[in-house]
Amino acid sequence: MVRQLALDEMLARRGTTLSKGYRRRLLLAIGMLSPQPLLCLDEPFDGLDLRQTQAVMALLRDEVRAGRALLVAIHQLVDAERLCDRLLLLSGGRVLGEGTLETLRELAGVDGCGLEEVFLALT
Repeated sequence: MVRQLALDEMLARRGTTLSKGYRRRLLLAIGMLSPQPLLCLDEPFDGLDLRQTQAVMALLRDEVRAGRALLVAIHQLVDAERLCDRLLLLSGGRVLGEGTLETLRELAGVDGCGLEEVFLALT
């Protein structure tokens, strides 16, 4: 996990000296050490560049394949679409819809589009 998140060189440094991206990845690694079957994450890609986001996404997919469930709050709908198999769309504290991307497309009355377009059609 340390290598996958590119934290090897940072392990000897104090957390307060790390950049936002390194701090986020370090906190994610610490959270993933817990053997709990459910991992709750709030904006796991915030502060990460593209390569870091891809590494974290791959790690989270590995966790899902290993049987761990994820509950993730994400504002970036493109990331949510790439990571999640079930979605709950909220706007202004109101539930717009929940289910698979295909279910949400049907609810929004749109075909073959991404989650951002579904969200816009529902709001």
